[in-house]
Amino acid sequence: MRVGLVVEHFDPQRGGLEYWSWQFVTNMVDRGHEVHILARSFADFEPIPRLHCHPIPGVLSRMGYAAAIEARLNELDLDIVHDTGAGWSCDVFQPHFGSRAALLDRCLDILPWHVRPVKQLAHAVLPRYREFRALDARQYVNDGRLYVALSQKVADAFVQYHGIDPDVIRVVPNGVNCEKYSPANRDLHRNNIRKELGLEPDTLLLLMIAHNFRLKGLSSAIRSLASARRRTSRVHLAVMGGASPGQYRRLAGSLGVLNDVTFLGSRPSSIPLLAAADALIHPTYYDACSLVVLEALATGLPVISTRATGVHELMTDGREGFLVSDPSETEAMAAHISRLLDPILRNEMGQAARNLALQHTFARNCDAMEAVYLEAAARRRRQARAA
Repeated sequence: MRVGLVVEHFDPQRGGLEYWSWQFVTNMVDRGHEVHILARSFADFEPIPRLHCHPIPGVLSRMGYAAAIEARLNELDLDIVHDTGAGWSCDVFQPHFGSRAALLDRCLDILPWHVRPVKQLAHAVLPRYREFRALDARQYVNDGRLYVALSQKVADAFVQYHGIDPDVIRVVPNGVNCEKYSPANRDLHRNNIRKELGLEPDTLLLLMIAHNFRLKGLSSAIRSLASARRRTSRVHLAVMGGASPGQYRRLAGSLGVLNDVTFLGSRPSSIPLLAAADALIHPTYYDACSLVVLEALATGLPVISTRATGVHELMTDGREGFLVSDPSETEAMAAHISRLLDPILRNEMGQAARNLALQHTFARNCDAMEAVYLEAAARRRRQARAA
C-alpha cells in the first residue's frame, strides 16, 4: 500500500509519539509498504527504500499547518492517509495524545481550586485554545474515517467530547519492542548506573521518566517517596527527563528527601536506567497509553501508576505492580513502595510484567494498525463507488 503518515516531527529523539512513529514507519517499510511522511521537521538518517519525506516547513499556526498538509496530500496518490493528530484530511485519525479536550479538562484538575476559573477563562478566550477548538472541529467528523484510540478511556473521550460514532472507533493499544527492552539489559547496565548514583546494593531504586513533570505527577512521586522514607531508608528516586527541576528540588528539600532524589535531566536512552531500577513510578494525571510504562514492563519492572493512563487497562492491580485511582493518593503509593522492598515480591511482579509486555509487542501493534489500514482502504473504495 501507498501510505501517508502525518506527524509534527519525524525524529525519534523528540518524544513518545516521535519514537513510536519511527519504529512504526520502519516496520511498515519492512513489510513492503511505501510510506510517505509529512512533517514539519525530520531527523538526519540514511535514505531508506520505499520511504519518502515531505517537509512542511515555515507554517507557524496549527490551522495553517493542517491546511498545508491537506494541499500536499492532494498532490500525492495514496491508498491511505494516517494522521497522528496534526491535520484533518485522513482515512485514519489516531491522536497519540488522546482527546485534547479531555486532556485540557484533566489539566485543570492539577491546579489549585482558586486558579481553575482563571484557567477556564483563558481556555475560552485565548487564541491558542480557540485554534485548538477549530482544529478539533475539522478532525472529529463522522465522515467515514476510522478513529484509532490507544485505550478504551480515549475511545470514551472521543464519544463524550467529540460526538464520534462508536462504530468507527478501533482501540489499538501501543506495543513495545521486547527485544530492545528486556531484563537481559540488567547484566549490561545495572551495576554501572547504580554506582553512578552512589546506591547501596539493597537500596530500592524507583525510576520516573517524564518530560512534563506536572502532568506526569512528579510532585506526587516525591511526596510518596518522603512518606516511604519514614518507613525505611533504603529507597531512592531517580528522575529522567524534563527541563528545569527547580521547584521539585525545593519540594524535595522541604520534605527532607533532597538527598534521596537524583535529577538526571535528558539522556539519549532510558534503557540503562530501566536496567538499574527496581520499579517504575508513574503517577500521571493523564496518558493515552504510556510507552514508558510498557517499556518498564518489558524490562521486567513492577510499575506503580494511576488509572489515568490507558495502560492500566492492560494491567492487573497487585500482579504487574500497583494502581491507584489518583496521583493524590501518595500514602497508598508509599505503602506500595514499602511492599516492593521485598525482593521475592519484586521478582514475581517483574516476571508478570515481562509476560504482559510479551502479549503487547510492537509487531502486534503493527499487525493491528495494518488491519485498520485494510479496513479503511475498503471503506474508501466503497465511498468512491457510491459517490
